[in-house]
Amino acid sequence: MKNTFICRVCITLLALFFIPAIVTAHAETVQLAKKFAKYEQFIMIDKSSNELRFYEQGKLIKSFPVATGKKPSYTPEGLFNVHEKIKNRPYYKEKIKGGDPRNPLGDRWLGLEVTRNGKTSYAYGIHGNNNEKSIGKYVSAGCIRMHNKDVRWLFDQIKTDTPVLITN
Repeated sequence: MKNTFICRVCITLLALFFIPAIVTAHAETVQLAKKFAKYEQFIMIDKSSNELRFYEQGKLIKSFPVATGKKPSYTPEGLFNVHEKIKNRPYYKEKIKGGDPRNPLGDRWLGLEVTRNGKTSYAYGIHGNNNEKSIGKYVSAGCIRMHNKDVRWLFDQIKTDTPVLITN
């Protein structure tokens, strides 16, 4: 009897604390969609949850798990644009050809135009990978890694100049 009462109290307390947090998180997602509804397409990457969300006309179409920078500063935060789309981009750093299974960029590259401190870089991108187990973790040198099947789907949907918001 005493244990049942304690269980009911614990469940009630959990509900009081967690349900408002879930409702608030959902409301923020809906609000975000409204804020960026003016864009035909929009990508939001949340580094705190390693999740990429793809919107069209402010409506959430699909979300994906991603991997981001080993350190929080590696993956830049801010509002950027998709600068280019490349199939089978070579990995220049180690001279690995595009399409090679060893290529850490996978077979799709959505290059971002990232301006920080007045300097523009095209070194960051949303791409596939050659290590599917890395998705959901903080492991990259700054790029956003996706499962290859997911980035192929996104690549086919996305247009260049699509805004990408990266937040923590």
